[in-house]
Amino acid sequence: MAAPRSAISVVKFLCGAGLGYYICYVLINVTGTMLMEFLNNPLGAVNDSKNHQHRYLEGTMSFNIKQHTDENRSLADDLYQRVRILCWVMTGPQNLKKKAIHVKATWAKKCNSVLFMSSKEDKDFPTVGLDVKEGRHHLNRKTIKAFQYVFDHHLNEADWFLKADDDTYLIVDNLRWLLLTYSPDQPIFFGRKFKPFVKQGFMSGGAGYVLSKEAVKRYVDICKTGECSYSTAQEDVAISKCLEGVNVKAGDSRDTNKRETFHPLPPEHHLIKHYIPRSSWYRQYCFYPITEGPGCCSDLTVSFHYVDTVNMYLLEYLTYYLRPYGYKYRYYPESAAKELKQT
Repeated sequence: MAAPRSAISVVKFLCGAGLGYYICYVLINVTGTMLMEFLNNPLGAVNDSKNHQHRYLEGTMSFNIKQHTDENRSLADDLYQRVRILCWVMTGPQNLKKKAIHVKATWAKKCNSVLFMSSKEDKDFPTVGLDVKEGRHHLNRKTIKAFQYVFDHHLNEADWFLKADDDTYLIVDNLRWLLLTYSPDQPIFFGRKFKPFVKQGFMSGGAGYVLSKEAVKRYVDICKTGECSYSTAQEDVAISKCLEGVNVKAGDSRDTNKRETFHPLPPEHHLIKHYIPRSSWYRQYCFYPITEGPGCCSDLTVSFHYVDTVNMYLLEYLTYYLRPYGYKYRYYPESAAKELKQT
């Protein structure tokens, strides 16, 4: 029996309406997307964000070029001899080609001595194998064994001993200025000081911290007793507690204008106002009052943390190669200038 014409008409209408709805839906979404892309990018710039998510470089870049070979670096060369710094970098087998190799190609060259501390030895890189498991829970044990290794094999090569991560960028020349007026025989250490957990404050591990020779001796001695040999992910808190226990002072690393020199976050986090959320741990941890914006950071800044491999080379270039024409340095502390003239 044939269906009534009215029923067939209804079915045709519904099919036509459904097909029309689908076509309109597709057109609206496609044209809407194109319109938004045009509004967001009216000049047709290429959006290449997908290719930069990992921000790891293959191979290294060389800054050994002839630029600035005629500049007077006698002061920096003098400090290189007078303020000897051994840098040891916390890394692991999985990060040698991703991170550590770029530290080695940039700022580590400014250290008097440099060691890369890993869980396994790599003679080609090379790294020191500490025979410690990888992972955050083993960071403190790794730190203890690293300083013990430095004490046993390299203590006489330097006066100051810096620990940094493989995603920390250091301006070692500025660190020498900071340490110039202190003696390596003083029990003292420097870094970005945070206020919880330790009475005199603890130094951020990511921003890097530097111990005097006397501080290293006391730290290794107390670790030999077993009092500091415990596992924790907070190696920076752990070492600061141990150092406080043997009367090593947590020094003030700010410059003469009370601006911070060690920075636990990338540059943009500190330089852009309100970039760091109000609820961030950073605001609760800082020992000294926080300044946001360009006044956040000393002209003689020592470090930034969470620096990826692309920005590792960018900071190297901006620090050592870019020069504005016709300017003298804005900041040259009088105390440092007088100290250098007197010695």
